[in-house]
Amino acid sequence: MIRRFARPYARAIMDVAGSPEKANALRFELARFDEVRKSSTELQELYANPGIEYAQKSKITETIAKRLALSAMATRILDVLTRNRRMNDLGSVVEALAEMVREATDTVAAEVRSAKPLNEQEQAELRRTLEKKAGRKVELSIKTDPELIGGFVAKIGSEVFDASVSGKIERFRDSLG
Repeated sequence: MIRRFARPYARAIMDVAGSPEKANALRFELARFDEVRKSSTELQELYANPGIEYAQKSKITETIAKRLALSAMATRILDVLTRNRRMNDLGSVVEALAEMVREATDTVAAEVRSAKPLNEQEQAELRRTLEKKAGRKVELSIKTDPELIGGFVAKIGSEVFDASVSGKIERFRDSLG
């Protein structure tokens, strides 16, 4: 769920970036920073603590951004979020930005669970198949789920495409009963 405050930040990023492609590149940079932030309880506590000065938080943010080789634009966005005490909400901003980029590029998000990790060729083939079904460009988010036994389950909006072995077994059971 995207929180209400995140959309104005995402809109500002879209405007400053100048194009959906540049905004998308910023989105991935910000998401990398957010992964680091989420993986560290200390960082979450740092950004949540109003008793720690902005200057100290800013210095830490800049150090992490440099280590991640983030662009100057991404670093400035992180600085604005730090100054406005929204750093622990970065995930919502990234999510809102992703939604705006997809809308601007006529792309839909597809959440895919696959029985095994997919190589680049398999991902490209899956993307083409889902693009035919959706009638639009598709952005894949793939997670591995060994319980599927084989195949995949893809969800685009409220539509689910189940091409998994476990799904076929379940449908076969239902047809018998």
